[in-house]
Amino acid sequence: MSKPVPIIVIEDGEGHARLIERNIRRSGVNTDIIPFTNGTDAVNYLFGKDGTGDQQNGAALLILLDLNLPKKDGREVLAEIKADDNLKQIPVVILTTSQDEQDVLKSYNLYANCYITKPVDLEQFITVVKSIEDFWLGIVVLPKNVKGNVV
Repeated sequence: MSKPVPIIVIEDGEGHARLIERNIRRSGVNTDIIPFTNGTDAVNYLFGKDGTGDQQNGAALLILLDLNLPKKDGREVLAEIKADDNLKQIPVVILTTSQDEQDVLKSYNLYANCYITKPVDLEQFITVVKSIEDFWLGIVVLPKNVKGNVV
């Protein structure tokens, strides 16, 4: 059995988080979904400030990040991830309701790997999640980190 593919989902909307997790799990890819409902907890986990003391530089193959989060918003989370030499290679997909051009521009200026606006329609939302999974887990070649894990 292959090692689970770790995916961090940072999403405060409970319904969206459940849909993302359920549809990725249905794909048949062996995944380990690591959910967070706010930016502070996600950053603490990634930087080892969650009680483990270990920076999670190999903890994720992919990060799905909402912009409008409590405690620390997605823009701040993205900036911290991409400023860190151990984390910046992890692809970060912005998945948000915002269609604001300034949010799109700022996200790419902070080195987001892509920006996707969440569809309102349930079937379209499921299609978007499936497309993310197909692309990032099925097509893209990602580097291996020093632990031998895909980053």
